[in-house]
Amino acid sequence: MRDIKQRISSVKNTQQITKAMNLVSASKLQKAKTRMENTRPFYDATKTTVAGILNFNNDVSHPYFEARDVKKSLAIAISADIGLCGGYNSNACNMGAKVVRESATPMSLITVGSKARDYFKRRKFDVIESFTHISDKPYFKGASKLGELVLSLYDSGEYDEVYIVYTHYHSTISHEPKAMRVLPVDTSLFSKSEEVELSDYSSITIEPMMSYEPNVEETLNAVIPQYVNTVIYGALLESATCEQGARMTAMDAATKNAGEMIDKLTISYNRARQAAITQEIAEIVGGANALQ
Repeated sequence: MRDIKQRISSVKNTQQITKAMNLVSASKLQKAKTRMENTRPFYDATKTTVAGILNFNNDVSHPYFEARDVKKSLAIAISADIGLCGGYNSNACNMGAKVVRESATPMSLITVGSKARDYFKRRKFDVIESFTHISDKPYFKGASKLGELVLSLYDSGEYDEVYIVYTHYHSTISHEPKAMRVLPVDTSLFSKSEEVELSDYSSITIEPMMSYEPNVEETLNAVIPQYVNTVIYGALLESATCEQGARMTAMDAATKNAGEMIDKLTISYNRARQAAITQEIAEIVGGANALQ
């Protein structure tokens, strides 16, 4: 009975912790969703700018748009710094490992989050850089630092293509790991921009709606890095939102499981107590009969 009582007390303490973590994650989830939604206008504006340049300047070319002969690739793998979030970390890391294994060329990794860093280093993957303490609450400065590193490695020719592995947000309980190519930039992503759609007026000669100083190439040199940074920042925000959603769901399930365990232990405790009382009564009756 003493052991069961101690277990009930221990599970109740754990239940209080998981319930508190559930509430904290719910609050963080709402903040992460707000930040993710607030970032979309900037991303849309950057994408529209690039789309406008490409649609009104058909002969434009840029190193970030041109596919290379791929000899070595780079992937950015995003995870959390801490656990207790269900299968979020394992799913993200497994997707990163899958991308590396299925790559036709040698692939290196940049990890974001201590869980991805530990996962890939433990399995002897080629991890060239690790970022921590930016996945829980991403900020644009951290994303820009990561973007500058990626662009410098790509510009130097050390890597010929760059992918990012993140967790795409569908809803609080639905999210999936995804891999997306960052460099070279896929121009097909900009061909259907609503602001510059001209398919209905293909027979009309239209002059460019905007001039760029000093030229289009220099404008792209300024805009494309911002676009890359925004893509990385958006992936970080989506992953952070998924992390909080997964942790909230996991802690809610843990709280419910703790409640069920407490109910079962309480039944076992009551049975043991009733058995002890029954035994004491039997001993008293047996002793009284022996005295007679």
